[in-house]
Parts: sequence; C-alpha cells; structure tokens
Amino acid sequence: MNRLNWAILGPGTIAKEFAKALNQVEGRIYAVGSRKLTRAEEFAKEYGVEKAYGDYSQMLKDDKIDVVYISTPHSNHYEYIIKSLRNGKHVLCEKAITVNYQQLSDILELAQKKNLVVAEAMTIYHMPLYKKLREIIDAGKIGKVKMLQVSFGSCKEYDINNRFFNKDLAGGALLDIGTYALSFARFFLSSQPQEILTTVKEFETGVDEQSAIILKNNDEELAVVNLSMRAKMPKRGVIGGEKGFITVDNYPRAEKAVITYTADGSQEVIEVGKTAKALEYEVEDMSDYIIKQSSKETLDLSIDVMEIMTKVREEWGITYPFE
Repeated sequence: MNRLNWAILGPGTIAKEFAKALNQVEGRIYAVGSRKLTRAEEFAKEYGVEKAYGDYSQMLKDDKIDVVYISTPHSNHYEYIIKSLRNGKHVLCEKAITVNYQQLSDILELAQKKNLVVAEAMTIYHMPLYKKLREIIDAGKIGKVKMLQVSFGSCKEYDINNRFFNKDLAGGALLDIGTYALSFARFFLSSQPQEILTTVKEFETGVDEQSAIILKNNDEELAVVNLSMRAKMPKRGVIGGEKGFITVDNYPRAEKAVITYTADGSQEVIEVGKTAKALEYEVEDMSDYIIKQSSKETLDLSIDVMEIMTKVREEWGITYPFE
C-alpha cells in the first residue's frame, strides 16, 4: 500500500483515538492543526506528528498533505471539508458528515470537480462484521428482509450549555447518535426509504431530545428507529427476515452478531473483526478509496442517511440558526 501523508484537523478526544489508529496502520502522522499552536504542538509531541499548525488554513496549504481527517463538531464540518477540497486534499470526516443534505451536495459537486475522495468516518460502513452480514443476507440465510429495529439511548447530563443541547452547534440526538442508528438501518435496507413517519420531543433549547422514526422503502421493508439523549437504551439493531433474524448489540463498533433461525429457534454466532480496531478499519478503507478511487458505496450510504435526517428535521420543524 502506498503511504499517504495524513493531517488531523481538530485535535479533540476522538482525534486522539484516531491518531493511535493512524500510527498503527500508517506508521506515522504528517501534520496536525488546531486553532491554538500550543495545543497542536502538545498533540504532535504525544503522537509523534511531524508538523504542528496553529491555523487550519495554513495547514491546508501544505502541499505535502494528501488526506485530511476532520474531527471538529459537525456544525463546522462543511466549512472545513470545502476548504480541504479547495486545497486539493482528500477528506475523511467524522459523523455526521454535514448538517444537511444541501451541504453534502455542494461538497460532492466540488469533490467530483477536483477528482478527490470524500468519505464519512462512520464505523458501521467499515467494520468487517457488517461486510460479512451483508454477504449472509445476500445469500438468503434469513430470507427476504422485512423489518429492522434500531435503538440508541444516551443519557447525557442535564446541561443546557453542553454542545449536545446547543442549537447554535447543531445539537440534538439526531445528528449525534441518530446518525449511527440510521446508518445501520440504511446499510441493511435494500433501497432508500421513500416514506417517513416521525415524532419528536424537543429539549428546552429547541433541539431534539428524543424521537421515533419509521422508514418504508419501495421494497416494502420497514425500519423503526428510537433515539434519546436523556434516557439510556441499548445500542441494539435487529434485522428481521422471513427465515430468521440477526441481532447486533453495541452496533456502532460491533464484532459479533447472533442469527436466530425461525424454524427451530437455533442460533448461530458470527464473529468478525475487532471492536478495538474500528478506527484502523476506517484508515485502511480510506487509503484504499484514495488509491483505487473506490469510495462510491459508502459515500452513497452517507448521502442517503443525510437525506433522511434532513427530511426528518423538516417534519419536526427544527432548523439551526446558521442554516
């Protein structure tokens, strides 16, 4: 594999985890950028990064950088992806890749014009388990897929100043945890849902606190998604078919699934990949996308999920001040 020069834009908590994955796969990291040079230098020292920048724009002008990993809050993903593309960089961006469908459409148009790869760091798209489950379903082991159930409940501390509840920062359950649930659903649905039914309970700041979403596509498949930011629920996804169902617990970085067969109730355990290597799989896939220009499938999934989330918010009547 050709070695790429990676840069990290935004040295926050997830960036530290990603830096470890980059060092494991690539052997080193070329650059890191922060709004404060001291923070970038501290990060560079800790993770063996060659160059530290205290200005994002300055870093993006570095001709040696091939690909940028963006790990800032999603409210400014659009700005930094566009700047990266304009400077000729491939982009792997944390979820949610943008705030709305129009932002992502603008990004795709520019990426195509520049012949650059853009992908979302959505673990579900990169975990080996999901690639294996897709093969199992395509082979007909659980029959035709009929119904999906996906839940994600994260009990965030009550704090109206926290970014999770801040409307100015595109807070709310949908873009933070809902993107995982909807990515799981879309990954296993045969086609993009055309019918959406949904209801929401708003937090006092005007963002979505909890919601229920029902999706239906032209293949007559249904998905039911439950989200909450103030109630803990299992991260569980279930794919139901005519011959059995597949249960995946802790699905964002899952390494194990259980198939239960309807005919006799027997179960089969599928174990592929390692949860601890989730971000390494993202690095490996992104490198492959750039070298082979083969990112279309996961990008199409990201587009579909962003379209769903945009339509859902339209149904709720929730918009962010900067939209």
